[in-house]
Amino acid sequence: MDHNPDRICVWPGYFDAKTSRRSGRRVPRDSSVLKPDLEGLFYAARRVGLKKIKREENISHPNRPYGKEGRLWVSRTGAKQSIGASNKEELLQMIGGQWRQMQKDAKENEAQRVAEGPKTGDKRGRSQRKSRGQRSGQQKSQSSFKKRSGFKKR
Repeated sequence: MDHNPDRICVWPGYFDAKTSRRSGRRVPRDSSVLKPDLEGLFYAARRVGLKKIKREENISHPNRPYGKEGRLWVSRTGAKQSIGASNKEELLQMIGGQWRQMQKDAKENEAQRVAEGPKTGDKRGRSQRKSRGQRSGQQKSQSSFKKRSGFKKR
């Protein structure tokens, strides 16, 4: 691809919380995320307010040729106009902060949904919830008694 000074290349690996700065993370830990992927990066960039974005899938970073993580091309002038990011590092930190907030919100929503339990009338969800629990103490003692005494039901 030809060099275009108006484009900024953004890789999902820049935001990986499990890698070190030396290994390729470009943002601080508080702007990094767990398991970064191209879809999440794209949605976070959209939520920040970027309009001119091009997504390329199945492309590997030169330092990470084993993973086909993909990349985003962001317009430098578009980023400056829409969100006021003057350089790449500022842009990356804004995207990373938004992406991390999106992950936290999704995790809280999931925890809240699980805590509420199944909806009224959801028989399948209710039956799965009941089967996940432990057996009652009386059932446990009866089954252990049968195993120890060799008692068999005829």
